[in-house]
Amino acid sequence: ISPSEAVVVEDSINGIKAGYAAGMRVVHIPDTIAIDDDIRKLTYMVCDDLNGLIDVVESINKPVINRENVINAFAEYVRNYDPSDEKIKLKIDHTYRVAGLCQRIAESLGLSEPDVDIAWLLGMLHDIGRFEQIRRFGTFNDVQSVDHAEFGADLLFKEGLIRKFAEGYYEECELAEPENQEDEQIIKNNEHHNKDTGLLEMAIRQHNKYRVKEDLTERQRMFCDILRDADKVDIFKVNADIPMEIIYDVTTEELKNGIITKEVLESFYKKETVLKSVRRSAVDHIVGHISLLFELVYKESYRQVREQGYVYKLLDFKSDVPEVNAEFDDMRKYVDEFLMEI
Repeated sequence: ISPSEAVVVEDSINGIKAGYAAGMRVVHIPDTIAIDDDIRKLTYMVCDDLNGLIDVVESINKPVINRENVINAFAEYVRNYDPSDEKIKLKIDHTYRVAGLCQRIAESLGLSEPDVDIAWLLGMLHDIGRFEQIRRFGTFNDVQSVDHAEFGADLLFKEGLIRKFAEGYYEECELAEPENQEDEQIIKNNEHHNKDTGLLEMAIRQHNKYRVKEDLTERQRMFCDILRDADKVDIFKVNADIPMEIIYDVTTEELKNGIITKEVLESFYKKETVLKSVRRSAVDHIVGHISLLFELVYKESYRQVREQGYVYKLLDFKSDVPEVNAEFDDMRKYVDEFLMEI
């Protein structure tokens, strides 16, 4: 067969290099040799053991996501909403940027082409619930309306909206409903057939949670982290570019005269994402969004933060309260030190 149809299974660095140079897909199964990021990029996939080769074969044989169809379906979907509404436009632009960030993070991890496609698709779908949220409730505030991640996942996977975006891919992954106990057992024994459909739904439901579920596989957690990182990185841009009065639904006076709640500062200096439940003032929201920085997972995510610089625009906030300005100066130094260590 031609090299492009072959799979090389290797545990050595030289073997990986040779398989890659020969134009073959290289699967690395770690033994005693640890590979770095540069070598990882030469592989098609890394598997814990030989059982993982099942995933390799399936990823090669299943259809690749048709991005043009996804983009066209997304454009058609958002035409149902008012494009002159700044909040709608904000989420359209945010969606495309998050998809691009998901792709860059996935590529930096050396993922296979199908897995990069999955990451990109997650970015395109993650905020689909926002559009209907704003139409039905007139706000992006989940507390005052609905959990937008759960809402979007329900629209996609319970009401079937996913078929508009990735019909061929979805149908390939989907399993029929069992007609009897024997069929149900067969489905349980073959859950890998629809694992990526389940993965999409799970990652979208988890993308806005304070913490992801603990009982995730390594693969599930990876895609959750990719999407969550990409979403957080772009939130810095959104908060820097869009007037804070619009983002937080507050007045300029509330922003300029607010003080930072003690619990918010404590969370910040513990390098924790600030819970919404402890935010009391308008300015607390700014600190809360800056704190998203501390729980990014991937090096590429931090590289994007440094390159874009939007987190520093948030840190440049000027209050009418001298005490608050001093606190922002201290937070900026803390962020500088944190990023230098990454």
